[in-house]
Amino acid sequence: MTDFFIRDITEGITGTGVKAGMLKCAVDEKGLTRGTERVLRAVAEAHRETGTPITIHTHAAGQHGKAIIDVLTAEGADLSRVVLGHSGDSKDPDYLTEIAESGIILGLDRFGIDHFATFTERADLVVELCRRDLASQLVLSHDCSVYLDWFAPGTLDALKDWHYLHISQDVLPYLREHGVTESQVDAMLVTTPARILAGARTR
Repeated sequence: MTDFFIRDITEGITGTGVKAGMLKCAVDEKGLTRGTERVLRAVAEAHRETGTPITIHTHAAGQHGKAIIDVLTAEGADLSRVVLGHSGDSKDPDYLTEIAESGIILGLDRFGIDHFATFTERADLVVELCRRDLASQLVLSHDCSVYLDWFAPGTLDALKDWHYLHISQDVLPYLREHGVTESQVDAMLVTTPARILAGARTR
């Protein structure tokens, strides 16, 4: 499996010549099952070999972060270039603080999706984590796509704020009004993403 991942990074995906820029593993509600752990270890090995950053889909309510970190650490991953995705679904800043202290990056990345947390809950979580001086461990986004055919037409009509302008138009003004500084905004949107993406190498 590791060799397949490395080939996608160094040569291109299924013969297209398009090279993958991120590695991804999904650790969902059931946590690190035997199969999921196998994939995670292979992802970590490919990361270690190529320097390619990792993003991990997680089920925030399950709080699987520590188990994920233990596996990644055992495999020699650079946690500063790993994003623990969907962390913004959590309503437990103490849990996220403990996870961030490992060096891993928290993806607060579902702004506009109110199913797991409301706008205010998501934004207030960012405010609190910034108050705890963790802005350099956070990245913000929408988990939004240009085209999505998973759902029947009209299913997502209620998600009026699930679009690419939501953070700039709505989230950032709220954060600034609640004490988040420009340097913290810059860390979340510029400096930390650049650090995550820097340094990939080929064999």
